[in-house]
Amino acid sequence: MSELGRIKVLLSSAEKINREKDIDKLLIILSNLAREILEVERCSLFLLDSSGKELWTKVAHGVDEIRVPSDKGIVGWVAKNGESLIVNDAYSDNRFNPEVDRETGYRTRSILAVPLFNRKGEVLGVFQAVNKRESDFSKEDLELLSLLSGYASSAIENSLLEKKVKEAYREAVMRLSFAAEYKDPETYNHIVRVGLFARLMGEKIGLDREVCENLTISAPMHDVGKIGIPDAIPLKKGKLDDWEWEVMKRHTIIGYEILKNSSSELLQMASLIALDHHERWDGEGYPHGKKGEEISLWGRITAVADVFDALLSKRPYKEAWSVERTVDYMRNLKEKAFDPELIDVFFEHLEEVLQIRERYRDEE
Repeated sequence: MSELGRIKVLLSSAEKINREKDIDKLLIILSNLAREILEVERCSLFLLDSSGKELWTKVAHGVDEIRVPSDKGIVGWVAKNGESLIVNDAYSDNRFNPEVDRETGYRTRSILAVPLFNRKGEVLGVFQAVNKRESDFSKEDLELLSLLSGYASSAIENSLLEKKVKEAYREAVMRLSFAAEYKDPETYNHIVRVGLFARLMGEKIGLDREVCENLTISAPMHDVGKIGIPDAIPLKKGKLDDWEWEVMKRHTIIGYEILKNSSSELLQMASLIALDHHERWDGEGYPHGKKGEEISLWGRITAVADVFDALLSKRPYKEAWSVERTVDYMRNLKEKAFDPELIDVFFEHLEEVLQIRERYRDEE
């Protein structure tokens, strides 16, 4: 490809690169672009794992995933030394590790590898191009791959920072949700399971990944309003009297009031979950007696997840139900308490639901 041709391809891709917010899609775009303008057979983008002992492919043309020790091969050398490398005869270079070729059945002839750095100058991984088609790798090829590596490094670092922020946010929200559960004899794992059940339903009905992630964090906040209920009521061992029950039902409105009016989409979702998770499909729920799709989707999803887990769990005031009894009971409430579509989806994937419950089971 001529220099003019390369420039045209780069310019035509610039808008797509700047517009793409999904890290995985962006790295695929960059890897495909590198393959095209460098005229190579494959590109691989390796990241260092959290231990720093292994490199793994975030993107790899032609294979699902490659994992190699971080001190082996060309990519290992580049990661360790933080220097770019051109190798136009791989098998004559003692730094080359032929094990990957033996495992994949691929024949590596030439390699261009460039380190990926974060803002502190620490190595994040390696961008590698393999097998130049009609010539050897040149300094111009190195400059182009280094340019694309800069985009990739920024995208990866921003993604890692965003992930850390989300994890901290999620942990804070989960701890606050659990604080509300101290008003009720439930466990931390209960709220974790409710969030994961809600996410599973979201995935199965085709909601976007970000929406499903928000559900994972928002659904556990369904009872946050219990913070505003006098301790004596949720902690009472016996049946609540009429006045106590009316006070208890106010936790839905209190939760909504705490969470509403936020600029965060996640907290907006959580506010509707807090308000709607005790509404019923037939309109006999509380606090507002909403019916059918008047109830937010988030509230309808959380209602299924919360009731299922609560019935299976042992509490001071009840023994744990069996899975069979719980399924029969909830199916009988289809189109009464629960959205019929969501009940069907939930029990169609009961095996996955029970795997989540086993993974996060309560301690004895």
